[in-house]
Amino acid sequence: MKFVLGLLVGFGLGVAAGLILAPQPGETTRAQLAEQGNMLRARSATLPDDIRARATDALSQGREVYSRTKNELGSMYSKVRSGQQ
Repeated sequence: MKFVLGLLVGFGLGVAAGLILAPQPGETTRAQLAEQGNMLRARSATLPDDIRARATDALSQGREVYSRTKNELGSMYSKVRSGQQ
């Protein structure tokens, strides 16, 4: 209970500090973020196809490694849990 109360108090203080110390109004910040998002989207659309293909391959390989590692760790955990080695 104390943890949750501390978490809520910390969150409230963080929000208050952000509102007090913000250098510009929220509307201006949101507009800047939207503009930067549009710029990044436009830039990513102009990436050469080879870079896009390499990024897709890297993402695919990362997912494969994650899946394989997850399965291996799950298998090891099951063996250890059951007392086998």
